[in-house]
Parts: sequence; structure tokens; C-alpha cells
Amino acid sequence: MTSIGSARIGAVRLLSASLAALLGAACMAAAASAAVSPDVAALQASWRAAIAKSPAPQGGGCFTAHYPSVAWAKVACVKAPDVPYVPKTGHGNGAFTVGDGHDYAIQTASLISTGVGSFPKVKGLKSETGYGGRPNTYTLQMNSEFFNGPACAGAQVPSKCLSWLQYVYSSSEQAVFMQYWLIYWNKTCPAGWNTYSVDCYKNSAAVRAPTLAIKELKNMVLTGSAVNGGVDTSTLTTSTDAYTTTGPDTVVYLASNWNGSEFNIIGDGGGSAANFNKGTSLTVNIAVNDGTTDKPKCLSDAGTTGETNNLNLGKCKAAGGATPMITFVESN
Repeated sequence: MTSIGSARIGAVRLLSASLAALLGAACMAAAASAAVSPDVAALQASWRAAIAKSPAPQGGGCFTAHYPSVAWAKVACVKAPDVPYVPKTGHGNGAFTVGDGHDYAIQTASLISTGVGSFPKVKGLKSETGYGGRPNTYTLQMNSEFFNGPACAGAQVPSKCLSWLQYVYSSSEQAVFMQYWLIYWNKTCPAGWNTYSVDCYKNSAAVRAPTLAIKELKNMVLTGSAVNGGVDTSTLTTSTDAYTTTGPDTVVYLASNWNGSEFNIIGDGGGSAANFNKGTSLTVNIAVNDGTTDKPKCLSDAGTTGETNNLNLGKCKAAGGATPMITFVESN
């Protein structure tokens, strides 16, 4: 081989090495830029709050939005899962873990129009398993208190009947929806309702949402709203996406009866449990809009759902102001 040929080969190799180094640096830069900076995280948090407050277009239905847009795009609704997210049994689960009644709830003197559930601090969370040991199998639930309202008029004993509304995100069913209950109905359920023991339940239409890995929990926010004479809305927001569905308030008339709510991450229906790795600590925040700045109450053992998790409750704190709220830690 001539010296000229050798020089050319050397030059090509040098150029290839340089290009490889540049590409490697570009990949490292891209990876670094993919990490969310504190400024971007703050903007996304502001977006989540704004889109959750943005009402769905008139006429209702199912909608999605993607950061940074605060405009809802209509999508086809899907059928909500035929799974009962059951009311508490009142028996407890034999341990002081969360659920089946053992949970905190926020209570206000004025009617709530919006409830927002979030996890502002998440520590030590590595994994979660649900029924059958399946990973990332859980629900987020924002549940109203039980109340005796107009929907109970047709029950066998109307004064003993209780209405209940759940705002739900199911990870395994990949859906956001509302589940309505008539507890102690004690007769044939109305048309369109399912029978569960002496109770009746049915779902709103659902909007499709992906299965979110449990490590994304800090970015998940579940919002429920109720409008007297209008529509109730269930909304899930993540770091960059939002999913919402609506239903008429006249199903159980929550807007004229809503004074309390439980919010948590628990099993995915049927009284099941969400099991977290040892060392998990979650800060739970329930904020409401009740038209006042009054300090709400932290009610203990005031949960309404029958689903559970394997965490233990710490102390609960309440705060008034522009956004009345309660905050508590649960850990194992």
C-alpha cells in the first residue's frame, strides 16, 4: 500500500472517530435535556392545575389534552369496566393499613364543587403489585361521603338508602370514569344499574388512559367536580397528558350533597389491595373548592371504599385559605 493510501485510510478513521465522538456527545446532551428541569416541572405543574380547572366543552363526552395546550380535544368514549369498586364493609381488614373504612377524609361545612387528590411527596417507592401479584395494578379513587339524596326515593326504604359517587382511574382497565352507587336499595335495581348484594351500581362513560407505572405517582392528579343541574367530571392528569369524562349530576345529585371526600391509591376493584414495597412513604393531599377559605376537618376512619393498600396512616393536618385541604402521610 502506498503512503498516500495509508494517509487516506488514516484520515477516514480519524474522521469516523470524530463523528462518533460528536454523536456520543449529542446523545448525552439529548439525554440530559430529556430530564425535566425544575423550571419545566413547575410549568407542567401549573399546566396540570389549569387543565384540571378547564371545563369540558358543552355537551359533555370524553376528552384529552397534551401539555402545554389547555384546550380539550374530543375523543371516543369507551365502556367503563364492569367491576364494582365496592363500599366499605365496616369489618376492617384486621390491621391498621389503609382502606375498608380506615382512612382520612376531608369534611367541609359548605358544599364542595371540586376535589383534587395528589401525592406531593413520594419516597422509597419502587414497586406496587395488585391482585394476583400483578405489577402496576391499582386505582386512584376520589370518593364522596355516603349521603341520603333524591336518587334514593325509589328504594325499598328510602330513608335507609345511601348514594355514593366515586371518581376513578383504573390502571389495569386503562380507564378514567365515575361509578355511582345506591347502597341499601334492597329491591330490584333500576334499569341500567347492576346488582351488588342489596346495592346497585353503574358507571359513566370512560375515557381511555394508559397504564401508568407506579413510579409516575408523583405526577398523577385526580380531580372530581360536580355541578348542580349540570355535569360531573372525572379528570386524571399526568406530567404531560390529561384525560376527562363527564356524566349528568342527576344520577345521584352529588353537587347538592357533597361535604366530604376520601382520596387514595388502593386496590383495583372488588375490595382488592395495592401492595407497596417496604420503605414506601406517600404524602396524600386532598384539596377542595367549597367557596370558602375555612379550615376543613380531618376525619379519621371516614373512608368509604372497600379497597385497601398495605400502608399505615400517620397524622392528618388541615389548612384553610385559598385552597382548603388536608394532608397526611402513609408509609410501611
